[in-house]
Amino acid sequence: MRIAQIAPLFESVPPSLYGGTERIVSYLTEELVRRGHEVTLFASGDSTTDAELVACSERALRLDPEVNDHVPHHVAMLERVRQRAHEFDVLHFHIDILHYPLIGAFADRTVTTLHGRLDLPDLKPLYALCPHLPLVSISDAQRRPMPDVNWTGTVYHGLPSGLLPFTPAPRGDYVAFLGRVSAEKGLVNAINIAARAGLPLKIAAKIDKADREYWSGTVQPLIAAHANVEFIGEIGERDKAEFLGNARALLFPIEWPEPFGLVMIEAIACGTPVIAFPRGSVPEIIDHGESGFIVNTVEQAVDATLALDALDRSRVRACFDRRFCVERMVDDYLALYSSLPGVWPARPGQSPDLKVVARMH
Repeated sequence: MRIAQIAPLFESVPPSLYGGTERIVSYLTEELVRRGHEVTLFASGDSTTDAELVACSERALRLDPEVNDHVPHHVAMLERVRQRAHEFDVLHFHIDILHYPLIGAFADRTVTTLHGRLDLPDLKPLYALCPHLPLVSISDAQRRPMPDVNWTGTVYHGLPSGLLPFTPAPRGDYVAFLGRVSAEKGLVNAINIAARAGLPLKIAAKIDKADREYWSGTVQPLIAAHANVEFIGEIGERDKAEFLGNARALLFPIEWPEPFGLVMIEAIACGTPVIAFPRGSVPEIIDHGESGFIVNTVEQAVDATLALDALDRSRVRACFDRRFCVERMVDDYLALYSSLPGVWPARPGQSPDLKVVARMH
């Protein structure tokens, strides 16, 4: 199958530091290539892939000080996609809505994975105009705010099995927070949980420009007031195994409808259980009492830290192996690709070239 993967340009694929969407695009792309598919990745020029890379910016936009507006860069990428659209059996978009005006002529062989929250009122008029476009959710909870669209399926994220090795006996007596410094991610909750539980808390988090005031006005003073809290800053893929694997638990006390929460499956891949509030995707991702605890309050989260020894870390890892490996994710996407009305079934002996020529005519 000839497949185009169209990634956001904010981060490289895979990202050097924070970046959930681009990381998933990387895992998906590399596994498709490994299985013998012809994959073309439209992404930033500093991306690394075994697929054909179409560099649509010199580097990740977030790391380029000369970039003030991402829209022109993404529009230029979409023009490159339009020029080559006839080459692909499937075009898989990961950029939310920017491509909608472009794909009318070949929408029946596209799929769009929506990686963000969908409960924003600004989105509804657009989706009402385009109810036919094939969409994929990353959790069932994500799609609840707008059910009247063409959902082709829910595909949970997956990670390569060897990416984050299992840690049966963590060396650190701490709980971890990994993500963004923002009110919605529940960092203040995490600090309060660790303080009340009497546990050290290590925070590895990115601070976006939009969150700097929240950081300086709310979070930084709170960290300074708690001797048990250590702020590490933003970490990359190479540091996650040690950071998550040596934690007693990952704290995920979110305050928003999380569409997926990649860090949860990164933690359980290490065998580290998750203590989380039941918002958004959490009840779909965490098996309560097996891969972690789902709690409703800070007080319940504190109680959960006292019950961590009751969880078997090998069973935590088994939850990952059973549900969140990259092979399962790619199986799900390939099934969706094949179900698209514009994707012709392969005939015995038919080459990819013949399929493309037939469609062009």
